Amino acid sequence: MTTDESRVSLRRLLQRLTASEAEIEAQELQRESAESGGMPARQCMRGQVVSVAGRLRTVVYTPRTNLPTLEADLYDGSDVVTLVWLGRRHIAGIEPGRHLTARGRVAVRDDRKVIYNPYYELESPK
Repeated sequence: MTTDESRVSLRRLLQRLTASEAEIEAQELQRESAESGGMPARQCMRGQVVSVAGRLRTVVYTPRTNLPTLEADLYDGSDVVTLVWLGRRHIAGIEPGRHLTARGRVAVRDDRKVIYNPYYELESPK
C-alpha cells in the first residue's frame, strides 16, 4: 500500500468514526442508489424522466372525495422524492422501510419533487 492510499484509508476511517448515524445511513443509501443505477434525488429537475432508488420513509393514504391517493416519500440519502399513486388506497409491498426503484417524470408540488403514478420495482427484503 502506498503512502497516498494509506492516507485515504485513514481519512475514510476517521470520517466514519466521527460521522453521525444519520450521515452514515445517508452515505450507505447513496451508494446503494448508485449501484442500482438511480439518479441522485438532489439532481432531479422538473420535467426530467428519471430513475431513483432508495428507501420509503413514509406511506400515507389520503382519502379525498374526488380522487384518493397513496403517497410515499422515497429517500436516497441525498433528497426526498414523493411518489404519488392516484386512485389507489393500497399497493402490496409499498410500506415504510421498503427499498425500491421508481421511474417517471419529475413534477414539483409545494416545492417538493413528485413523481405521479411511477413505474416501480420492489427490492427483495433484506
